[in-house]
Amino acid sequence: MTGWIRTAPLRAVVPAVAVAAGLLLVGTVSHLTDLVRHGLHPYDWAPGWLNLYWSSLALFDTLAAALLFAGRRRGLDLVCAVMATDLAANAYAVYGIQHSDLAAQPGLQRLLAFAVLVFCTAWPVRRHLTP
Repeated sequence: MTGWIRTAPLRAVVPAVAVAAGLLLVGTVSHLTDLVRHGLHPYDWAPGWLNLYWSSLALFDTLAAALLFAGRRRGLDLVCAVMATDLAANAYAVYGIQHSDLAAQPGLQRLLAFAVLVFCTAWPVRRHLTP
């Protein structure tokens, strides 16, 4: 049943990696813009640790995109870690701090869609990348 995962064609892997790396660069621009405009604490409503985490994504998104463009498995591992932690941080911000929900937060909806893309394509993509 999962045989297709091990034999994913390279022609499917290249676009998946390009899309993921491109979207990471969009995140990089967003986080850098926040840093330039507002410093390390761009969101007054969020606790300091959460602001610092989001600010650190300017570095981690860039590094993950660069490693993906280079075809490295470490890049894919970093993307998975970034997506898991970013999704958790944003879910905490939406549900725990803002007392909102997924339906009212298009940013969280986009992040969730990107996370699903990353997690669903990580396994078939991984074998095509170099260690």
